Amino acid sequence: MGEEMAYLNGRILPAAEANIGIDDVGFLHGGSAFTTLAAHNGRPFRLDRHLERLFATVELLGFRVDATPETLTAAACELLSANGLSRARLRITLTPGQVRTGRPTTLITAAPLAEYPPEYFTRGVTVVISSFRQWSGDPAYGYKTGCYFNRILARQEAHSKGAMEALWFTPDHRLAEGCFTNVFLVKAGRLLTPARDTPVLPGVTRQAVIELASQLGIPCDADAEPVVDDLLAAEEVFLTASTMGVLPVTHVERHDVGDGNVGTVTRRLLQAYVTLVEKETSAAQRPR
Repeated sequence: MGEEMAYLNGRILPAAEANIGIDDVGFLHGGSAFTTLAAHNGRPFRLDRHLERLFATVELLGFRVDATPETLTAAACELLSANGLSRARLRITLTPGQVRTGRPTTLITAAPLAEYPPEYFTRGVTVVISSFRQWSGDPAYGYKTGCYFNRILARQEAHSKGAMEALWFTPDHRLAEGCFTNVFLVKAGRLLTPARDTPVLPGVTRQAVIELASQLGIPCDADAEPVVDDLLAAEEVFLTASTMGVLPVTHVERHDVGDGNVGTVTRRLLQAYVTLVEKETSAAQRPR
């Protein structure tokens, strides 16, 4: 792999030269909207879904941008090619731009997709319960904005305790999501995931798993309101995110989830998701 390239405001250039102004609203105030996704076989997985969510965030925050779904799609694919990446982590960031000039900023970066240890998927990971809370009514919750530092702090807290992720609850004690993940429970063979208006991020992988559950005949409640007792009584727990897929959870702090092993429902959905990603990204390469 040669010099890392990035896309900035209509140009692909060396990442070291992709600079934004010191008065960019994204830098000064966290005023940005972003999405992070994975590419396989040289193609982004469900880029259209990511862009739909990204532009919903832009509309919510009232940002002025000059990017479109079409320009971002073309730029993302061009950037993957420029970096020679088949498996990649793409991040698209939009800001209103510099305070003085008002020109919007569009930035896309691409890096090799992280390879998680295989035992994460065969043995599961540990999560902790975050000391932070997820508040409804805050526009930063349920959307991907530049105001993510509290989630970084919570993830660091989890890592300091030897855990992979931290789970957030609302002030009224409902389970919400992880710092950078959605969460699913399995109880009595039924899949549960917190409702979108908890609030939680409408994850693209979350939605894909809901679709796969339907195809596999696994009952799923995507509008659940689980509390900590549901989490601790769950037979299985797993996380979802675009860059990791389906990640089994076998311990909540010192508590074993089920029998402490990766469960059957989780295994089925994990494999189905891997198959789905391969099918959709491979099909994207074939001429129509």
